[in-house]
Amino acid sequence: MSIILGIDPGSRITGYGVIRQQGRHLQYLGSGCIRTSEKELPGRLKQIYAGVTEIITQFQPDVFAIEQVFMSKNADSALKLGQARGSAIVAAVNADLPVYEYAARLIKQAVVGTGGADKVQVQHMVQHMLKLPAKPQADAADALGVAICHANTNKTLVALAGKATSARKGRYR
Repeated sequence: MSIILGIDPGSRITGYGVIRQQGRHLQYLGSGCIRTSEKELPGRLKQIYAGVTEIITQFQPDVFAIEQVFMSKNADSALKLGQARGSAIVAAVNADLPVYEYAARLIKQAVVGTGGADKVQVQHMVQHMLKLPAKPQADAADALGVAICHANTNKTLVALAGKATSARKGRYR
């Protein structure tokens, strides 16, 4: 069993989603958004750090997964997003959580089946996969998608590692 905290970083709105993974079963624990109110970036970064720290305290996750920075044409936006990610990652590292990073296309592929999925498709599939009564807010759905991606990616890696170990054992006998 593992509790996974997924983060969709943003300098104004940072989504979070928490799931419990038990084998193949994923259970929804909580989600929401950290909405920053400060006008200046340093104040927003402090709010993101404090918000993520509070979520970690509340849910006690075993793993922290976050979306990587998507490089757009607007360098200023990419830099602010990178700083928001940094604030969230520092909160995770201070809580001694392992940090995993996933590209947006990989997250969409894991949740929807295509890396070019839009936010509505991600919301729909997250609702379906976690058996939620309603579609989660877009940023929270993206964060839950990050957590689902980690759960699915981690299961695949563990399975592959097990097969590789079995193959090695068989080869040397």
